[in-house]
Amino acid sequence: MRFFLLDRIVELEPGEKIAALKALSLSEDYLADHFPRFPVMPGVLMLEAMTQAGAWLTRVTDDFRYSMVVLKEARNVKYADFVEPGKLLQVSAEMMKNEGDETKLKAQGHVDGRLAVQARLVLRKYNLVDENQDWEPNDRYVRRHLRRHYDLLLRPMTTNNQTATSGTA
Repeated sequence: MRFFLLDRIVELEPGEKIAALKALSLSEDYLADHFPRFPVMPGVLMLEAMTQAGAWLTRVTDDFRYSMVVLKEARNVKYADFVEPGKLLQVSAEMMKNEGDETKLKAQGHVDGRLAVQARLVLRKYNLVDENQDWEPNDRYVRRHLRRHYDLLLRPMTTNNQTATSGTA
């Protein structure tokens, strides 16, 4: 995953739910084209932020057993508001089912307390070694990298020389 669209995980209850934040900055490259006179976060990236939140919930619930957690299906996607630079997208996902190689979630994104996007997501989880035994070292590398990134997403927020933490993880 090279496109990290979450800045912070503020709450996570394994097997239940996750809440995360994405602060949209004017310096993000894609805003120059989407749209030059009215920069907003593209809808597909709002969907990706919800997918990434759901993937973190799935990874933690499954104790990082799978190196790959990818979007298999997005259902009932509804866009209701824009995310403009300087705004905070608050993403949440609730696990509905986690069986076999699939996780089903209800996800939402809010801006200033208003619904911006919602969807039902189906994520597929697997290991590369399932396709080729020689790829087992890649699975280990990816899981190690994801654990380090997860630790960064859980860092406490600091403001005015105070440490503030929200939720549980």
